[in-house]
Amino acid sequence: MVNRRMFRPAFADVKEPSSPRQSQHNGPAPSKKPAPPEVTHAENFYWVKQMQSRTPMVVVLESGESLRGIIEWYDRDCIKLTRQGAPNLLLFKRVIKYVHKDGEESAQGGDE
Repeated sequence: MVNRRMFRPAFADVKEPSSPRQSQHNGPAPSKKPAPPEVTHAENFYWVKQMQSRTPMVVVLESGESLRGIIEWYDRDCIKLTRQGAPNLLLFKRVIKYVHKDGEESAQGGDE
């Protein structure tokens, strides 16, 4: 009896017939990697973490002024900064330059 080997087509040969199916789609060809989500909720996670742990924070405003306190609550446009020995403040996020934990000035290369 003759010893026969099974013939298997090359991978490229198998893949070619699938290309006519892709041309039937009206939109662009699907990409390998999905687009990143528009909303990651990272900001919300950060604010909630700082509120729950009552972390002393420094809020640096666009004007260069630094405010120290604890973030009590936040919404889409504002944060409430509770301060010791000074009035509490409601700050619009649009005037905040950056925020960091109190005591991290040296790690930030702080200008204070």
